[in-house]
Amino acid sequence: MLTISLGQMDVKLGNPAENWRTVQQMTAEASRRGSDLVVFPELWSTGYDLENAANYATRTDAGLFAQVAALAQEHQIAILGSCLSLLGEGEFGNTAVYFDKHGRSLGEYGKLHLFRLMQEEQFLTAGEKPTLVETEWGKAGLTICYDLRFPELFRQYALGGAQLVFVPAEWPHPRLAHWRTLLRARAIENQMFVVACNRVGRSKETDFFGHSCILDPWGGIVLELGEGEMLGTAVIDIAQVEQVRAKIPVFADRRPEIY
Repeated sequence: MLTISLGQMDVKLGNPAENWRTVQQMTAEASRRGSDLVVFPELWSTGYDLENAANYATRTDAGLFAQVAALAQEHQIAILGSCLSLLGEGEFGNTAVYFDKHGRSLGEYGKLHLFRLMQEEQFLTAGEKPTLVETEWGKAGLTICYDLRFPELFRQYALGGAQLVFVPAEWPHPRLAHWRTLLRARAIENQMFVVACNRVGRSKETDFFGHSCILDPWGGIVLELGEGEMLGTAVIDIAQVEQVRAKIPVFADRRPEIY
């Protein structure tokens, strides 16, 4: 059994200090609840203050990332979310790092698909490869927000043995129906858990609806939050993945030589 908390935050634009306080509080509470892992939204430290990325971005072994690693170790809980990273001189990424309960990085992922509607391509450098992390409970794939619209990435993770895929996000109104439908589709078609943490609140005239959720391999809703800032927690059984895949052998029946 795996206990997961979703830290659904109202991300304050360009205010890492206040957002960090929220992450600290939610992480402490998730640990108190006995969670193995807490997931935060995309760009939880700054929101879409991309034009000022140079003020926030650090290497993934320093700055805010190092603080998150220390927080994970302090509370003995794994932490995942994405922040602005420094890739090189004047080059920035939207990067998710999976820190285990000992504060060790098990893998980092740069967002592969940049979202033009929020001008990501103007300020950020896209990632270059998927990231499958080996955790103490199994394999997990890392994605970020807009990646949800690209089923090929999720299928690659499933074929690589992923039992779960994480989706930290900033997914706005009015596309709640898309969010719910795509998350459920990715879970059903790949027969795996999908764990998605979305932000709430308003930023730059855009409203974000939350509805962070956990879907099981049948596409059933294990947990779905509302539209306010909150910490949600649920328990899942990773063994359910193999049970579902045995009942409907989708992967054995694939015909990749044709398509």
